Formats: sequence, C-alpha cells, structure tokens
Amino acid sequence: MTEGMVEPVYRLPRINEPAPEFEADSTHGKIRLSDFRGKWVMLFSHPADFTPVCTTEFVAFARAFDEFEKRQVQLIGLSVDSVPAHLAWVHAIQEELGVHIPFPIIADIKMDVAQRYGMIHPGDSTTAAVRSVFFIDPDGLIRAMIYYPLSLGRSVTELLRVIDGLQFNYREKLSTPADWTPGQPAVYPAPNTQEQMEQRIKEDAGKPNLKAWWLKTTS
Repeated sequence: MTEGMVEPVYRLPRINEPAPEFEADSTHGKIRLSDFRGKWVMLFSHPADFTPVCTTEFVAFARAFDEFEKRQVQLIGLSVDSVPAHLAWVHAIQEELGVHIPFPIIADIKMDVAQRYGMIHPGDSTTAAVRSVFFIDPDGLIRAMIYYPLSLGRSVTELLRVIDGLQFNYREKLSTPADWTPGQPAVYPAPNTQEQMEQRIKEDAGKPNLKAWWLKTTS
C-alpha cells in the first residue's frame, strides 16, 4: 500500500441491504455481481485451494449443481488464491476425483471482495477467508448469511433448504418454521395490534390451524 494512503474501512454487510458490488477475475473470466441481477446468487468463500475440507465441499457443490440450477441459483466461489491456482485445483479435482467444477471461482488475492463481505476473521486466520455463505436475491439484496469456522465443512442439504425457504418467503411473503422443507405448512405474521389480534381470533375460532392467536400456520 502506498505511504500516506488510508486503507478503506468496510462495514459488514447486513440482511436486507444491497450486496456490495464487485468486479473480479475468476476461472470464468472477469465477473461482476451485477451481471447476475435477476437471479439468486450464492456467494461462498473458502480458505484455500488444495485443502482437504474445501475439496470435499467443492465436490459436493458440483454434484448438487443441477439442484442449484433448478432453483435458478448462480454459485460463485471465492478465495484469496490466484486464477492459476484455482485452475490447477479445478483440473486436479477433475483428473483425480472425476468431478467437473461448473461454477466460477473468484481470485481475490488483494482480499478486496473478502473485506467488503467480512470474510476475513482475524481470530481464525489473518489471510484466509472463513467459510462464509451469502444468499443474494434477484433484486441484489442479501437475504441470509452463514459463517462457518475453517474446520467445519458445509452441508449442501442445509444450503438448499435455506434457498428453498428464502425463495418461498420472497414469493409468498410468509415465514417458515423450524426444520421447514417445501410442502410443509408456513407461518403467518403475528398480529401487532390488539385490533388485529381480536380479528384473527374471531375469524379463526375453532379452526385447526389456530395454534394460538400469535401462532397461525397455513394448514
């Protein structure tokens, strides 16, 4: 960094705020987040190429790629390694494990994107991105964030469940309860005035989906 220059300070992104824009080199060429406006995006970071846990994750993401495609979700990986390192790793996964990696991997050597998204956690590592996941909706808003330590591999099943829930919320304007999966009952917002409470009690009296005036499901 040039003497006298001040390193930019980034505020951590927040749910329901615009996802920080970026332009970066990747294994699929230069990409911008705005290139994917209109689609869901799952942006995820990994600590480093050629590491055991990261390799198992990328194999799992690749094998589930059709499931992400069905949901119109664009996967974008990221680490602070270079494009040549990413390409060598992708080639090794193809040659040694027989798995093709179909999604782009950002080369974030200067940690610009990682800093914008709060992917570097000094308590875990000062140079490697933790296993973070950002779910970005078609309007470019962050809808959910998950952070994992370097030692814990991610569950593709859970990531797909999160996407299913977020897309359901986005489409139906309803909430999803604990352990929800597609096809299960959803949850209506709780009344926030006495008038709304009394109206709900009156309308739903005796109905089986009225667990309590503040807990009403769709079935």
